[in-house]
Amino acid sequence: MSIHINKKHKESLSLGEKIAKFITERVGTMACATIFAVLAFISLPSVIASGQALVIVAWLAQTFLQLVLLPIIMVGQTLQSRHSELLAEATYENDIEMSKHVEIIKSDVKKLLKKKK
Repeated sequence: MSIHINKKHKESLSLGEKIAKFITERVGTMACATIFAVLAFISLPSVIASGQALVIVAWLAQTFLQLVLLPIIMVGQTLQSRHSELLAEATYENDIEMSKHVEIIKSDVKKLLKKKK
């Protein structure tokens, strides 16, 4: 029995989950981070011109950090996820290979035990 996990997962998504996935795939890119950084820096001159520390801190926290770091963090999480998938696949392949070796060893042990009898 073959399980098509990607198809099964895609079919199980609700409309809201599909929308969330669509947005996440677009916002979680370095291109989006760059666009957000440009947008944030457009307002920087007027923030600095205000000369108010509170306005500058608010711009840094609310505009720059939230707008730019969000997509960068999402990219990082995607990279970590990819690494985990590769590690799981390598572990699985290693387990299959080791299972073959175990079967060979079991067969050799059986042959040795038969010879002793």
